Amino acid sequence: MGILNDDAVLIKEAEKAGDKTLITVNCPDKTGLGCDLCRIILLFGLSIAKGDASTDGKWCYLVFWVVGKPTTRWYLLRERLREVCPPCTLPMAEIYYFRPEFQQPKPPKVFLLKFWCTFDRKGLLHDVTKVLCKLELSVKRVKVFTAPDGTVMDLLFVTDTRELLHTKKATRGNKESIERDVRR
Repeated sequence: MGILNDDAVLIKEAEKAGDKTLITVNCPDKTGLGCDLCRIILLFGLSIAKGDASTDGKWCYLVFWVVGKPTTRWYLLRERLREVCPPCTLPMAEIYYFRPEFQQPKPPKVFLLKFWCTFDRKGLLHDVTKVLCKLELSVKRVKVFTAPDGTVMDLLFVTDTRELLHTKKATRGNKESIERDVRR
């Protein structure tokens, strides 16, 4: 079940002049919903005397006490406020919140690339970075170690913008491309 879309926004008009009109919004939460609702209320020429909000991150309940004019079109205000509210039936609300675009972005996986070089070749890091850029890999951190015998080890911590590096095929292709282009 769930709250019907008609009940998402309720407006109780002031009973006498000087009283405040009560606007309640009860719907799924979304980022910026409070700002959108306030903007619409203010665009209708109303003054927000007081407001209160409660949310658990998925569902919100907002109350506004507003001072209006006798010419305020309350029905139209109610429609405009309902338009910015997310879908209100429970199945729709669940679907709405489980859509990928509403999920918190996950930090990209960081992969370690290790390069050994028998001599300290100038420009190696530049060449490797250039190849990684072509492969759409972002370098997050670099550590360079020189052993007492002169061999150099470069550690590159990279993230894959295409999110394909975890597959064997992509790993093999990237390795071949790096080996081919860096040897030049």
